[in-house]
Amino acid sequence: MVAVLARRFDDLDVADEAVQEALIEALRSWPTGGIPVNPTGWLRTVATRKAIDRIRRAGAARRRTLAVAPDLVPEPVPGPAATSGDGSGDGSAVGSAVGSEDGSEQELMIDESAIRDQQLRLILLCCHPALNADAQVALTLRLVGGLTTAEIAAGFLQPEATIAQRIVRAKRKIRDARIPLSLPADLTERLGAVLTVLYLVFNEGYLSRGGSSGARSTLMDEAIRLSGVLVSLAPDEPEIRGLLALELFHRARTAGRFDAAGDLVLLEEQDRSTWDLAMITRANRTLATALTQRRPGVFQIQALIGAQHANARTATDTDWPAIARLYGQLAAMTGSPVVALNHAVAVGMADGPDAGLRMLARIDGPAGYHLLPAARAELLVRAGRSAEAIAEFDVALRAAPGEVERRHLERRRASVAGGAGTA
Repeated sequence: MVAVLARRFDDLDVADEAVQEALIEALRSWPTGGIPVNPTGWLRTVATRKAIDRIRRAGAARRRTLAVAPDLVPEPVPGPAATSGDGSGDGSAVGSAVGSEDGSEQELMIDESAIRDQQLRLILLCCHPALNADAQVALTLRLVGGLTTAEIAAGFLQPEATIAQRIVRAKRKIRDARIPLSLPADLTERLGAVLTVLYLVFNEGYLSRGGSSGARSTLMDEAIRLSGVLVSLAPDEPEIRGLLALELFHRARTAGRFDAAGDLVLLEEQDRSTWDLAMITRANRTLATALTQRRPGVFQIQALIGAQHANARTATDTDWPAIARLYGQLAAMTGSPVVALNHAVAVGMADGPDAGLRMLARIDGPAGYHLLPAARAELLVRAGRSAEAIAEFDVALRAAPGEVERRHLERRRASVAGGAGTA
């Protein structure tokens, strides 16, 4: 709805606020008046009316101010700032540039008339190069992904207040700089942010921090759908296929990732007969097509890691040395402490827990990042150092952001304290 209204009124902020007002009106009127026969149509009609009212009020206010204090009304800005960023942040969101095998940048030309999916169109619009990369991603996750500010902050490993300010600044810049809600023919500058948005939407569905349920299949499926649409629009861009393959590999394991009580099941303990083999086959084909382009990127490498897990018939068949090598390549490409953590865990599985612990000791992760002590705890368990593992589980529990993750850590701690002690 935000996407449709933004395109109609050419004002993202008006569209967002109008939809929120329509939802509030529904919450007030539906409990007493009943749910309309066509709830979606009702919401769209009310939101459109709210948007028109907002535009009329803004116009009337401008005319009144012009009549009595014209100096207070700023002159219209002729167009968007010709800049690739707003000078804030470091643009370090995970993503990939569009490039050729030799590293040179290529144009990604897309016919705007072919983009009929309104949500994908809004993602592309929000990822305007005049906004900082992190601002692009945060704004799009909020408006298109429907994620709360807290969920976005968890994905960025940053305080909620920081993300809230980033979203407000991004919307204000779009309004004040009069950035047009239209698409350029060449989407090269936007692709990295778009892929990051889809990746983070999928991740929030993969392990939701928004409630007691472990996964939100609707978010995962929507990210997969939009990635598929993007593949159809740019079939020669391998990183899009890499992302789609990665999402499919992870989605295929959904049925085995949680037990009957909704608690997390460790990968090596999952019932692999519950995995979706048809989806794994689709992922394998998608990834194979991407690799024929010989233009490696971070999503393709992550998909290769996912393929190692998804195609192993048993946990003991997992090729941990290959996974460790792939994580090493990914760490060199991204410099991400999260990737470094996964690299250390993979090395611990391939070369022994002590090797992994030595690597973890060199990682300076984000403050309050619970997965770092959790990873240390699991490797300490494998090394037979139960008391130290319990202490690390306690550190991880104090920082764990979601109920599902806390329950998992509590179970693991109890298991080690009770003498079971196998990860």
